[in-house]
Amino acid sequence: MSRRALITGITGQDGAYLAQFLLERDYEVHGMVRRASTESFERIAPFRDSVALHQADLLDQLSIITLMRDVRPHEVYNLAAQSFVPTSWLQPLLTGEFTALGVTRMLEAVRLIDPEIRFYQASSSEMFGQVREEPQNEQTAFWPRSPYGVAKVYGHWITVNYRESYDIFACSGILFNHESPLRGKEFVTRKITDAVARIKLGVQDKLMLGNLDAMRDWGFAGDYVRAMWLMLQQETPDDYVVATGQKHSVREFAELAFGHVGLDYRDYVEIDPAFFRPAEVNTLRGDASKAQAELGWETEVSFERLITMMVDADMERVRREIAGRG
Repeated sequence: MSRRALITGITGQDGAYLAQFLLERDYEVHGMVRRASTESFERIAPFRDSVALHQADLLDQLSIITLMRDVRPHEVYNLAAQSFVPTSWLQPLLTGEFTALGVTRMLEAVRLIDPEIRFYQASSSEMFGQVREEPQNEQTAFWPRSPYGVAKVYGHWITVNYRESYDIFACSGILFNHESPLRGKEFVTRKITDAVARIKLGVQDKLMLGNLDAMRDWGFAGDYVRAMWLMLQQETPDDYVVATGQKHSVREFAELAFGHVGLDYRDYVEIDPAFFRPAEVNTLRGDASKAQAELGWETEVSFERLITMMVDADMERVRREIAGRG
């Protein structure tokens, strides 16, 4: 009998990669989506007919319990959140409801419906914030610098609490920044690669960015969803940092992305103070040695390959847009 998995946030970047990964392993894949007047299933379009989508909401406990009872999953991957850091300052209460209390509602549904369900919580490197040490590992103290980071810390610790209080197989993956061609254009990496394509093809002149000196540990989302799955295949639940162990600046990302199409980023990038955070996270670099040793997990896509992959995908997409207008 195939295993059943329920993914919240299935229409997002990670949800799409994870769903595809699980389908390739003969899982029966279910996804939780919010009721909306317009549906956006672009990321899962290639395999939309192979997954079952269900309406529920992280703000509505009863809908989650009903969904859990109907699907009876063996594994739950809680990827849904208000995940764009700048928005968390504009909507801190909503961010807390989704990204913090939403985790509690999911865990409560697991506890009430079937405590044997294996649960994955998407924690974040943003929890480290003003970092205490480098690189950051599972023992590094948290110091979040945004409402999003604070909410993720709550989600992380409530997952640990349910594991310890109710003996639920609950894991948190402390994932550092992971990108792909499926990343939303509001995130700086995709904002850069989309602008590179538009500037190269003559439909945009400038790219406005904030802090070019911010350092991040960037990996490929397709590699990181494999780590999520591996966590739920272990004998005992635990928490793991998932990262490349290397850090690069926003400036370096822009330089390589523009350079891939033969342009110099300095000719096109301008600084806009509006894109600076109220409280900046200056540097993040993860130590994934525990995941490597216990899960056998390794990254496969390099930083350079990730950038070329994203630029090439955006070049193709913008060309199609231009051709469609003609």
